[in-house]
Amino acid sequence: MTGFAHGFDGTLAPGTAPAVVAVDLMRAYFDPQSPLCLPDKEFLDSAAQVLAAARASGVPVLHTRVSFGPDGADGGVFIRKVPALRLLIGETELGQLMPEVAPEAGETVLVKQYASAFFGTDLAQLLHTREIDTLVIVGTSTSGCIRATAVDAMQHGFVPIVVGNAVGDRDAAVHDGSLYDLQAKYAEIWNSSAVEEYFREG
Repeated sequence: MTGFAHGFDGTLAPGTAPAVVAVDLMRAYFDPQSPLCLPDKEFLDSAAQVLAAARASGVPVLHTRVSFGPDGADGGVFIRKVPALRLLIGETELGQLMPEVAPEAGETVLVKQYASAFFGTDLAQLLHTREIDTLVIVGTSTSGCIRATAVDAMQHGFVPIVVGNAVGDRDAAVHDGSLYDLQAKYAEIWNSSAVEEYFREG
């Protein structure tokens, strides 16, 4: 990415202890009958490749998914603003993670109700306990949960790397604009090939 104004062209060097978080790669975003369905799933394949590369290199992989309690009361104002989220009340088919990125034995799955993978979860504690210094982020959606997770990662002291071709959104312009802004202020935007090389160099 280019064209950043002076003062917004800094870069963050990744550390030596990365982890991957796969954010909300649930059926709700890939089922054509779901109002949350995204226009394509190419990024899901890239996310699966990132997870495979992480596992091959011994990099920890964590997952998040969204699920609300009875009546969606724990969704607060968010579920009122986005009524489609009511489809994720309870244990539903749409709330299940896609088979391409299904958790393997021993991998943590965090259940959340809001955008950030950190908000209301144990993610920060789990990462700090493992002495993780860099968080590689894949999943959905770029402008929402990915952005919120990257911002919180930085605020918790982790270097956020958002994998640009392994995250997706409802609109290409929204996706591209979000990546541009994340690179300018909060994260590093890499492609999956660069991330896989980073893992191999470990």
